[in-house]
Amino acid sequence: MEQLKHECGVAMIRLLKPLDYFEKKYGTWAYGFNKLYLMMEKQHNRGQEGAGLATVCLNKQPGTEYMFREKAEGKNAITEIFSRVTEEMAGELYMGHLRYSTTGKSGLTFVHPFLRRNNWRAKNLCLCGNFNMTNIDEVFDFLTAQGQSPRIYGDSYITLELMGHRLDREVERLYQEARDKGLESIDITNYIDDNVEMANVLKTTMIHYDGGYVMCGLTGSGEMFAVRDPWGIRPAFFYRDEELIALASERPVLQTTFDVDREKVVELKPGQALIVHKNGESRLEQIMPAQQLSACSFERIYFSRGSDCDIYQERKRLGEQLTPAIMKAIDGDVDHTVFSYIPNTAEVAYYGMTDGVRKLHGDVRTEKVVWKDIKLRTFISANTERNDLAAHVYDISYGSLTPNVDNLVIIDDSIVRGTTLKESIFKILDRLHPKKIVMVSSSPQIRYPDYYGIDMARLEEFCAFRATMALIEERGMWQLVNDTYLACKEEIKNQGGALINRVRALYEPFTVEEINQKIVEMLRPQGMQAPVELVFQSIEGLHHACPNHPGDWYFTGHYPTPGGTRLCNKAFVNYIDSKLKNNIK
Repeated sequence: MEQLKHECGVAMIRLLKPLDYFEKKYGTWAYGFNKLYLMMEKQHNRGQEGAGLATVCLNKQPGTEYMFREKAEGKNAITEIFSRVTEEMAGELYMGHLRYSTTGKSGLTFVHPFLRRNNWRAKNLCLCGNFNMTNIDEVFDFLTAQGQSPRIYGDSYITLELMGHRLDREVERLYQEARDKGLESIDITNYIDDNVEMANVLKTTMIHYDGGYVMCGLTGSGEMFAVRDPWGIRPAFFYRDEELIALASERPVLQTTFDVDREKVVELKPGQALIVHKNGESRLEQIMPAQQLSACSFERIYFSRGSDCDIYQERKRLGEQLTPAIMKAIDGDVDHTVFSYIPNTAEVAYYGMTDGVRKLHGDVRTEKVVWKDIKLRTFISANTERNDLAAHVYDISYGSLTPNVDNLVIIDDSIVRGTTLKESIFKILDRLHPKKIVMVSSSPQIRYPDYYGIDMARLEEFCAFRATMALIEERGMWQLVNDTYLACKEEIKNQGGALINRVRALYEPFTVEEINQKIVEMLRPQGMQAPVELVFQSIEGLHHACPNHPGDWYFTGHYPTPGGTRLCNKAFVNYIDSKLKNNIK
């Protein structure tokens, strides 16, 4: 319901046959571009702020361009960048990226891929990724301590410069090796181009990072790589046959693009890299030791397309296992209850929910109660008028239930900020005059920020956090706030050993039901008549439905990396400091 900016998408292709092979077999010089375009469109859900592509053409003569890049902003960025494609740009290596900003930085400057130029082919580096680094301050200090001066302060540019620096060192190593072999002039260059070892570059670069990432890159000499973070936070899948190697953020993208069964698509493992050499030979190499698996559960709940066979079943389970709590909320009165969902991402969980009720009761009354209209343009500057426009993003099916007789159970994939519920959903649902509204979330309460690629960085954004702070104020528990604030400040200073998320202490005195009730009080629009009850997924239910994706830090506060824990503690310190600065209790 509340669109989250998140989780960029990546796409890569390495053609393993000569270009004329593809033109003869498929009748077009644009075979690689066509496949890249399809892979990017199939991942449009992962980024609508911008898109970019890059290609590398092998065997080009000096004096002619061999490394191309196109970038554009906006929801039509994919169409725009491919409209600029020419036959000259067709090559053996292709890379695409779809961007959602998770840092608040926007503009063409921040659209991937990023390109580092050099007159030596092997030193040219093009980089893109689905990532967010939690320790960028430390990496920046490391670079500046070496005498470097990055032009832009951001994890993408700093990563480009750090990896570019390590690539330079790899080239220099090969230069000396070639000299020792007695090679001279162009033979040295050819030796370097033929022997670049990207594993060396990745191992000496990624060791510096804390965060979630799938980092992808191309070099001017023809190397291609993708490396996944050691915790497996961000996803990546690849496929290879005798014609090509391809990688994407989601499995169905490869299945559809290349018309292959799921068994032929392989998931890149935590800390592992897919490396494709200039000559087309490929291998998997462990770049960083794998850590405790923390694959993002939000990928399964919301972000990834539901067309993946496993994700589809997991989302159905998320809905079905909420049945007992829903039955309790409606006092078992299925005959006088209408079941529906918030379009469009909660639809699969809705199928699971209604399947669960049918198993207990038999017939279930289902209606499409809520409709999502196109995004209305907020061209009016006055806040009150703009809010009124926002309230009409959703509409309802009038007459879909019996007023004052029927309950309405409506499921969404997540309840994050609660803004849409308060400003739109609850207001329009109340017009149907339901006896009771049961608002269901297929995910647990979101209590903590994310720092690995989702645009959820501030505690005060979450309705669960705001409700908890309201309960603390009502019960005069300000000593808990003070103790937590001081503990967070101390924890931020901890530079070694295990870190503790001190923010978790704020939630410990309260049950989920108490927080739910306070959320309802805070989100009920003035004048609303129907009673409302919230039903959230349990943590245990989440892990039962998505057993292979245990990453749950936004729900539990258990961050997989020290950087995430430190930033969460810092977020609470910033929250209190802001309150104190503005003299707000």
